[in-house]
Amino acid sequence: QMSSFFIGLGTRLKVNILSYDYCGYGQSSGKPNESNLNKACAAAYEKLLEKYSVRPDQVILYGQSIGTVPTTDLATKVDCAAVVLHSPLSSGFRVLFPTAKRTWFFDAFKNVEKVQRVRSPTLVIHGTEDEVIPFIHGKQIHDRCPKPLPPLWVNTSLRNFCVKFK
Repeated sequence: QMSSFFIGLGTRLKVNILSYDYCGYGQSSGKPNESNLNKACAAAYEKLLEKYSVRPDQVILYGQSIGTVPTTDLATKVDCAAVVLHSPLSSGFRVLFPTAKRTWFFDAFKNVEKVQRVRSPTLVIHGTEDEVIPFIHGKQIHDRCPKPLPPLWVNTSLRNFCVKFK
């Protein structure tokens, strides 16, 4: 599903796109946990720099939904041109309890805390009527970005809305 989106996006924008599978998803083996998600993302980034001689200032990190977790983690550790967080979750606990005001020690996927350490300009995209990850998550993430770009709030209830380019 995502590969056809990335092929179309890369063609339209005339850019190269590197995508990867998380551990336990797609063609990847291993167990899908937060640590392995972060390691897979970091390995893809390192491979991009080493094998293809891409400079960090040529890289835009992109994550969607659960993919915003490793993307945010990586963005706190490396340099890049920008970060795009599409339908980000604030934290695992907040997905279950959207009105939670704090991050608990047992919480997983603490994007809302990590995003404060992202050094690159960050674009947040979120559907205002998202029924899986409520819009408040995107708002919370955007509000905590040190270098926020103007957000893209899409008035839709569709989970995987399409962004059209003119």
